[in-house]
Amino acid sequence: MEQLFDFLDRSVSPYHAVDEAKKRLKDHGFVSLDENQPWSLEPKGRYFVTRNQSGILAFVLPEGKIDAYHMTASHSDSPTFRIKKNKQTGKYYARAEVEGYGGMIMSSWMDRPLGLAGRVLIRTEDGLESKLIAPDQDIFVIPNLAIHFNREINKGYRYNPQIDLQPVYGDSECDLTKYLLEKLGIEEEALVDFDLVLVVRQKAVTVGVDQEFYMAPRIDDLACAYTTLEGFLRGNESTVVDNKNKRPSIASFWCMFDNEEVGSGTRQGALGNFLVQTLERVESFCGMSQEERACARNRSIVLSVDNAHATHPNLPEKSDSEFPVILNRGVVVKYNASQKYTTTGMTASIFEEICRRNEKIPVQHFVNRADAPGGSTLGNLLSHSFSVPMVDIGLAQLAMHSAVETAGCDDVHYMIEAIERFYESSIIQIEDGAWKW
Repeated sequence: MEQLFDFLDRSVSPYHAVDEAKKRLKDHGFVSLDENQPWSLEPKGRYFVTRNQSGILAFVLPEGKIDAYHMTASHSDSPTFRIKKNKQTGKYYARAEVEGYGGMIMSSWMDRPLGLAGRVLIRTEDGLESKLIAPDQDIFVIPNLAIHFNREINKGYRYNPQIDLQPVYGDSECDLTKYLLEKLGIEEEALVDFDLVLVVRQKAVTVGVDQEFYMAPRIDDLACAYTTLEGFLRGNESTVVDNKNKRPSIASFWCMFDNEEVGSGTRQGALGNFLVQTLERVESFCGMSQEERACARNRSIVLSVDNAHATHPNLPEKSDSEFPVILNRGVVVKYNASQKYTTTGMTASIFEEICRRNEKIPVQHFVNRADAPGGSTLGNLLSHSFSVPMVDIGLAQLAMHSAVETAGCDDVHYMIEAIERFYESSIIQIEDGAWKW
């Protein structure tokens, strides 16, 4: 839990989440690749590549040609407010101009200390470079209107983001640009642009009589990003292929895409070509023909890993009472009849069999009420370009898309164990509708 908390606390933007993942991968012997340069790969090699500094793919190659892929996919972004081009506004206070990113619970962002994080683009003699920034300082506040001026607020209030949710960061003489220049130690002419967001700087903590729950910002989906990364690293401690038992030659991939909260339609998102282009380069290195590539992909399986709604203790009627999802009761397999989740009976069975075979990792099921539309995630969007069998799973949580969310400590261990066993397994599809260990 301490390592998860450290990851959550440090990953204050997608850029920082990727940076933290890179550090962990390097510690485990993974080599950095650059999309802009030719690749030189080796059998059983361990590599990672980034795109836009906010998406990352890591992979472990087998010894020979690839028979199949085992993959997990999560995302680096969370709902927040993005700072527009800096323009000081406000007659009495310095007020930033922000725009909502993703579907957050707006009221949860009010009356709490907020920081900023992201990247700043700097002009150099040779061109442009980016620097990550996340000052250890509470800077912003979005103040609520006093109840004396809005007596009906507790009966429900429709927030207008342009009016109600603009943050204050100082008196009228303060200037955000000057603040950035001081923190970066650069002159004004060097500052070109930035990608900055508001950040809830509250640290991750455990709660409950037995400390069985934890609360933190960005649990969706960084908790899944961390647990899948940890399971990926543990499950790939050895890349030796057991040729005596004719174990399939499987390539393991860990994927963390950006922009899921706004539809994934970017080059670093699940709808982009980041994964497919990387696969093409890997397959070319392995000397695989078009026929071999098609066979390998169709033998593969992907776990789309994004958090799931737990049954709310005060409003259980919002969930299907026949399928309760409870914190600390196991990994959640997610179903949706409209295929917003990719789970089928077949792919769910594969994942649940992995869990059953390995110390009986508990599994629970999320389904929507028949009279309520559900959410979606990146799995069905990723399948537009990489159409392989997939299953949607996640960690149960409360208050999804709140500024601070709640989840169960035991579930973190269950997910890591499940992902580790998945990567250790040799499961592949041998024919349509039949899978073999």
